Amino acid sequence: MAFFDSDRSKFLLDDTGGTQRDLSAYITEIDGLPGARYLRETTGMADQGRVFLPTAEDARFVLRGLYDDAASSGPDAVLGPLGAHGSAVDFEFAPTGTASGSIKYSGVCWVEVYELRSRVGRLVEWTAHLRADGLVARGAY
Repeated sequence: MAFFDSDRSKFLLDDTGGTQRDLSAYITEIDGLPGARYLRETTGMADQGRVFLPTAEDARFVLRGLYDDAASSGPDAVLGPLGAHGSAVDFEFAPTGTASGSIKYSGVCWVEVYELRSRVGRLVEWTAHLRADGLVARGAY
């Protein structure tokens, strides 16, 4: 069994122009991928245990990180405009890095929420809530 430090993790997200941006240097937490799948209960009176029918995925995930206002590649320049963008954009998440054979989760998503947080004595931080549009695919580099 191998264990991995999160310093290898990568998260890439398209900006409103379709250019893939690597936000990994700014992200401090990724939570929720690959996402939830709902199960509808179909248990009948004669069943000995619960029975389920899988339905559509509903992947929602949260990114948290440190604010940076770099003109084209910082999280504010990428995530800010996506909150009002008219179409979903591509994303890739590589929990163990992007070396050949490494696992990646990818798909298309919407930015539902992008919020900034500023507190006395702390760095400015941001939080983004994203929602997959369709399936989150599991593949490899």
